[in-house]
Amino acid sequence: MRGSAVLFLTLYLLHAVTAEANNALSGAHVWLFTGGLFVTYSALMVPMRQGLLVSVLGGLLCDAASPLPFGTHAALFATAHVLVYNARERLQRDETAVRVAVALIVNLALYLALWSARMGHIPPVTTVWPRLLSDLALSEAAVALCAPWFFALQLRSLELARANPARTA
Repeated sequence: MRGSAVLFLTLYLLHAVTAEANNALSGAHVWLFTGGLFVTYSALMVPMRQGLLVSVLGGLLCDAASPLPFGTHAALFATAHVLVYNARERLQRDETAVRVAVALIVNLALYLALWSARMGHIPPVTTVWPRLLSDLALSEAAVALCAPWFFALQLRSLELARANPARTA
């Protein structure tokens, strides 16, 4: 249980850093989405029950600041977690490059799913697609740059808390 709490605290830190980045970039009309980072490490490296709990709590954290109905992020993060968890045995999950690639794919899928969920609340796609594509490109770049640091933070946090999931996975 200690591992879940430690991983949730790292997700809280990620949420705070992303919120500050989005606040700083608001003048440029840019929005960063880092949902792939909320799911990837716990889906690849942590046992199912513990990882799913962390992903759902991270989704609820994102839901708290979202204009979408409460639970949307949590449901999408849980779905992404289960899909990645079921594919993890076929991946070289100890490699940082593989983790980053998975984070980018999950981030893309979650971004598109959230964009689809907001379809009723935005103008026609033809008027907003440049903004959506630019936000997606910048979000993917941010995830690619931050993922190695964030995965190392999560691993080191678990080691410091003596809750390393590698012993139990």
